Amino acid sequence: MIITIGGLPGTGTTTIAKKIAEKYNLKYVCAGLIFREMAKEKGMSVEEFSKYAEKHKEVDEEVDRRQVELAKEGNIVLEGRLAAWMLLKNGIKPDLAIWFKAPIEVRAKRIAERENLDYEEALKKMKLREESEKKRYREIYNIDIDNLFIYDLIIDTSKWNVEGVFNIVSTAIDNLKGQY
Repeated sequence: MIITIGGLPGTGTTTIAKKIAEKYNLKYVCAGLIFREMAKEKGMSVEEFSKYAEKHKEVDEEVDRRQVELAKEGNIVLEGRLAAWMLLKNGIKPDLAIWFKAPIEVRAKRIAERENLDYEEALKKMKLREESEKKRYREIYNIDIDNLFIYDLIIDTSKWNVEGVFNIVSTAIDNLKGQY
């Protein structure tokens, strides 16, 4: 089974992806962790590394290469904004492609709480990061991250708590054709 979970920062992708991996005994891979690890290797913040990546497309290509290779092994929950796109571009059809969304105010509040920032700072950092990512995705891959047609399931995570979102995703997995 191959499941992708994507969404903008603060939508809950990491929380749910980890819970799904645990429940279904799947390997958990996070594109964001790969990116953060690479930023750390360069001694940069995520925001600085995002700007760096705008001029060095090999950064995104390496993150994507690692994701695709791991997905080929199967039995994986792949978390990342471009996870579903990268698999499709490489001839791999996820069994379930999920996108999480939430209003910008909700996402900024979640990030502020998670990273111990004030709301305005979290909102500013989030907007800068998202602008940088959208620019890179368009320039490197010709992908419009706002085009959600490739997803099987789109969930507004502001409408439910973590358990509610987890239950929706679990129900979708349990009801896939050809049960796993």
